[in-house]
Amino acid sequence: MLAMQAATVANAFLNNGLLGAAIGAGLAVIGAGLGIGLIGSRAMEGMARQPEIAGNIQTAALILAALVEGATLFAIVVAFLIQQGVLGAITH
Repeated sequence: MLAMQAATVANAFLNNGLLGAAIGAGLAVIGAGLGIGLIGSRAMEGMARQPEIAGNIQTAALILAALVEGATLFAIVVAFLIQQGVLGAITH
């Protein structure tokens, strides 16, 4: 009886941890997509308004997009580490 309750609690913990990791990774990717989309649209708008500084705007947009991608990568890695931590806690 006690072992069955412990297995139920462990299964719920595993499912919640995996769900949390999946939601975290999904939100990170959605946020990155929105961020890069806004960077791109505003960069195009700026280049259309002032074509003489298009190179500077393009460089800045590329750097900003790389920073957004880096933050997204860190968020996804953290989500996977949470997932592995949950799996490790259940198996030990």
